[in-house]
Amino acid sequence: MIIDNDTETTAALIKLVGDIFGPAPTPLHRPVFEGNERAYLVDTIDSNFVSSVGARVTEFEDRIAEFTGCARAIATMNGTAALHMAQLVAGVRAGDEVISQALTFVATCNAISYIGARPVFVDVDRDTMSMSPAALRRWLKENTRRDGADTVNRRTGARIAACVPMHTFGLPGRIAEIADICDEFGITLVEDAAESLGSYVGPRHTGKFGKLATLSFNGNKIITTGGGGMIVTDDHALADRAKHLTTTAKVPHAWEFVHDEVGYNYRLPNLNAALGCAQMEKLPAMLTIKADIAARYRAFCAEHGLHFVDPIDGTTANFWLNAVRLKDRNARDTFLEYTNARGVMTRPIWALMCDLKAFADCQTDGLETSRWLADRIVNLPSSVPESEFHRLAT
Repeated sequence: MIIDNDTETTAALIKLVGDIFGPAPTPLHRPVFEGNERAYLVDTIDSNFVSSVGARVTEFEDRIAEFTGCARAIATMNGTAALHMAQLVAGVRAGDEVISQALTFVATCNAISYIGARPVFVDVDRDTMSMSPAALRRWLKENTRRDGADTVNRRTGARIAACVPMHTFGLPGRIAEIADICDEFGITLVEDAAESLGSYVGPRHTGKFGKLATLSFNGNKIITTGGGGMIVTDDHALADRAKHLTTTAKVPHAWEFVHDEVGYNYRLPNLNAALGCAQMEKLPAMLTIKADIAARYRAFCAEHGLHFVDPIDGTTANFWLNAVRLKDRNARDTFLEYTNARGVMTRPIWALMCDLKAFADCQTDGLETSRWLADRIVNLPSSVPESEFHRLAT
């Protein structure tokens, strides 16, 4: 078995990957352009509106808002910009602290740092790989005090301005419980839903539990605009402020250039939005195909004694990146070396943020589960194969 470094089982998994995706080399996640992408790009070029003003930007925002069930969506040039802006309009300020998870992509923490705030890292749950409500509550009870309406870190004296959990690999975390804890302690919840477009907790799309949430449309995401992000919210005032700040804080005027505060040029170009509009048309099909691929991996793992990482009960995942949990770091590294040497791209989960130089001095709760997972989690190829897309389309 792979968990015991069994070469025969690893070879069988490589064969399954070949059956699904075709001959090696096999990327971890590649985009698929099998819809109206080319036509919409040509139309956009012909319109001459290729930058941040154009009908496709508004259309893309409207499509995302409708799909997620959010009242508003504000497009940005990438997911990191969306995270930065969402926290800024949520009231995070320099000197504040933001609770997040160390088991995440670095963008989550970079965006906190752009404001001059500092992350505090609490542990994740083993099954979701996302922030643990129990760990969050425990850290808040042991390390904070109330100061009027604010929750303050007793050690540093800093205000805990926000909580930013991340739905890892598109698997929804226990976000409803986290939302309740944030309400109890007066902390603003901002969901990092970068990887979870098409994932649900019950009937509610991820991103519907906090004050704001963010999505990413990088080239490796379930749909892509090449580069791009989105802020989603039901709060119209916050949406208006995010729109204003991301468009250089420019006051509308027929000819004058008036900017009423420091703004950000975070706008998504119309060309990128055109790609997004075409991708959104195919998203339901992509989700179906991804569920089918996950089912094939799941069946293989069950047959060979592996642990396939599935969503918890009551949730639906988009299966953006499929993952298996191996025995230990040695098994993980042996598996990574064997598969990548044979042209099958597999990847470990990210290095913990507190192990990076930029965040090494951030407060943590020990992160026992995060470290346990970092030693064992491996992502498998998870693209939408063009052959499966064509089969479903016909």
